[in-house]
Amino acid sequence: MVTVLVLMTIGILLGRFLGRIPVLLKAVEKLISYAIFLLLFLLGISVGVNKNIIDNLDKIGMKAVSITFGAVAGSVLVLWILYKTLFSTYRKEGQNDK
Repeated sequence: MVTVLVLMTIGILLGRFLGRIPVLLKAVEKLISYAIFLLLFLLGISVGVNKNIIDNLDKIGMKAVSITFGAVAGSVLVLWILYKTLFSTYRKEGQNDK
């Protein structure tokens, strides 16, 4: 955990100093994309090798789908409530504040 925090801190500091160079930013964006693709590929390999996950994929998949729908529904509900609370008091031009 300490290693992760140290690496993150070093990255933040480097980003603050080197983030003003547009060419470097574009290169970092590409590297990040490739790193994510590589991590997803390696994650797929580790899932494919794990017999326990493959045997229970139907159960795991249904749980994942239900958690995803719950998370999306919860996010939409909270955003709808925030929208109604914060933005529904549309003030017409010239209306006095209450």
